[in-house]
Amino acid sequence: MKGYTAHETAIIDEGCLIGDGTKIWHFSHLMAGCAIGKNCTIGQNIVIAPGVVLGDNVKVQNNVSVYTGVTCEDDVFLGPSCVFTNVINPRSAVSRRDEFIATKVCKGASIGANATIICGCVIGTYAMIGAGAVVTKDVPAYALVAGNPARQTGWASEYGHRLDFDENGVAVCPESKETYLFKEGRVMKK
Repeated sequence: MKGYTAHETAIIDEGCLIGDGTKIWHFSHLMAGCAIGKNCTIGQNIVIAPGVVLGDNVKVQNNVSVYTGVTCEDDVFLGPSCVFTNVINPRSAVSRRDEFIATKVCKGASIGANATIICGCVIGTYAMIGAGAVVTKDVPAYALVAGNPARQTGWASEYGHRLDFDENGVAVCPESKETYLFKEGRVMKK
């Protein structure tokens, strides 16, 4: 008995692992060898390629292709039409299927609509990637990045609010009231 729900137009190849409570919507294709955690939402017109791993409670918005080599930890948000690559120098006439480069999106990170993540990057825990950003290098935990190429513009709380640090390197999330510490170029929750 399956513990997930899928729209009748979804294609789910044999050999997919799908956790309980996951919802798969219209015209999505989960390819053999992918692993989807519990309580995920796979929106409309999504492709999840072989070898992709999505943790628990991952939300994939409409029109996203998650290619081989991508791993998303728990609580990741992938905004509408965001893009992942898995080859640095693609050519139609040159097969590079053995050259896929891994990309990791760490726990709680959010990737905005139409953002592009170049393969080989690590998106840190609770990082926030702005809409339309082009990420070409690793993003630190809690970093807020935007632009093309993406540049860090600040820090974000686990609730997605900009953090404003005082002279002691302390910031408070306006929503959760959780306290964060900026020390030695890094942000951590107190």
